[in-house]
Amino acid sequence: MKNKLLLSALSILLFQCTGEKEQFQADLVFRNGNMYTVDDDRPKAEAVAIDKGRIVFVGSNVEVEKWISERTIIIDLEGKTMTPGLIEGHGHFLSMGRAKLEVDLNGTESYEELVSRVKTAVEATTPGTWIVGRGWHQSKWDSITAPVFNGFPTHQQLSEISPDNPVFLSHASGHGAFVNAKAMEIAGVNQLAKEGMAIQTVDGGEVIRDENGNPTGIFNENAMGLIMEHIPKSDEQKDIRALKLAVVECLKNGITSFQDAGIIGSEIASVRKFMKKGNLKVRLWAMLWSQDSTLIKEWYAKGPEIGTGDNHLTIRAIKIMADGALGSRGAWLLESYTDRENHFGVATVPMSFVYDISKEALKYGFQVCTHAIGDRANREILDMYEKALVENPEAAKDSRFRIEHAQHLSLEDIPRFASLGVIPAMQAIHLSSDRPWAIDRLGAQRIEEGAYVWQKLLQSGVKVVNGTDVPVEPINPMANFYASVTRKTLEGTPEGGYEPSQKFTRPQALKSMTLDAAYGAFEENIKGSITVGKLADFTVYSQDLMLVAEEKILDTKVEMTVVAGEVLYERE
Repeated sequence: MKNKLLLSALSILLFQCTGEKEQFQADLVFRNGNMYTVDDDRPKAEAVAIDKGRIVFVGSNVEVEKWISERTIIIDLEGKTMTPGLIEGHGHFLSMGRAKLEVDLNGTESYEELVSRVKTAVEATTPGTWIVGRGWHQSKWDSITAPVFNGFPTHQQLSEISPDNPVFLSHASGHGAFVNAKAMEIAGVNQLAKEGMAIQTVDGGEVIRDENGNPTGIFNENAMGLIMEHIPKSDEQKDIRALKLAVVECLKNGITSFQDAGIIGSEIASVRKFMKKGNLKVRLWAMLWSQDSTLIKEWYAKGPEIGTGDNHLTIRAIKIMADGALGSRGAWLLESYTDRENHFGVATVPMSFVYDISKEALKYGFQVCTHAIGDRANREILDMYEKALVENPEAAKDSRFRIEHAQHLSLEDIPRFASLGVIPAMQAIHLSSDRPWAIDRLGAQRIEEGAYVWQKLLQSGVKVVNGTDVPVEPINPMANFYASVTRKTLEGTPEGGYEPSQKFTRPQALKSMTLDAAYGAFEENIKGSITVGKLADFTVYSQDLMLVAEEKILDTKVEMTVVAGEVLYERE
């Protein structure tokens, strides 16, 4: 009897032990970390356990021990800081990759430097081949020695160094282009001097012309299409190259999810092929390009796509472009530009188009994400959203329509975001880059009242999604975080920051790049915080983002990027 009781007790003990081991097994454990979870129920942790790509435990170094078995890989963070995987809240995924294949004009400090970079590209290219580049910004140049018209350089020097190669150089904002004479010749954009030819005009765009009526080489907003339709289209092979480069860029910058602000049908096909081969290592959430009516009708018919490929591809939003950018003076304003009298920017689509898309999107289960930078554009979009939402109250209950940028707002429109449930998807890094010259466009009063007003929006009760608008700005999250919490240029000026009352706190900034960004995509239940049950996506840093001295934030490096419990990047 004693032996039977002893055997029974041993069996129960063995079952409990093996059962417990079985129950708590993990594929991967991170421990000895300084973890900011962005989870109010447990804001800090030391260790996290992952099984099958999901978080199964968050807690202390001692508690995590029960999750470790023979098969568990253990990574000692040695005190390094970990957060949820960073989410790029508004960028252009393929454009980021394509920019690596084109002439890089970011950081140019003069027209002469731009010309020099293009000349190098021309010398390495056969005659007749298009030279395409991106990244110049005249307001960031030290000076413009070339002839200037409406604040922009004219094309003569560019045309001289490239007489046989058409040149198309996108403004850093993506809302304007600088082209040479050969490109204009191919596009048939006339010189006024040619008798009997009418000057082209473009709805929602502008061909800037000099005092004699001749085109200067600057094409803003929809006018860019006059030239772009002649540039050879990207093919699948080039798309795949761009996708590879985009993935690498994301991972080395700690980006585990990317919200793509505009994708077309051919790009979706390339992404699917890329993903099928297992190469889409980051999670892509994409907005359909609204002006492709065939594409939109196709998606209305089949409805949103959510979480394909183990949550690596989601297509559930529609992107509209409502105005231009401040840099090119295309942002649509209620009052004229301070530095260009009687110029108000442009609406790039009719507001009836915005209303129609909003109404149909509610019917078919899509979000609407509208680019609006100027205060008039934001007001008009809020008006169109409100009309569609009021007319469709059931579908509007949790629509999470977004305004992309929401950069310059009228005071009376700020509370409307919260009252309508509209999410502002903003880019803090634009403050660092644009604020030194934006005051010339808007004047002090408009800047102080309604430009880059992160705290006013947060305090009104909305969540703010934060991003970089890459390749308009570099995807570097440390630069974006620094801009968020300091409101300074990346050179550290001015002392105290621009309009300092509007700074994010550090926890707010981190949340805007993780959990609130996830909310902006209906994904807060699967990502955005280090919480049991969520996807095991993490970013590890060389410094403590919450405590490091302000002047050292930009020195922070991404040490590790983890997607679905797999370390996909580790800094050497």
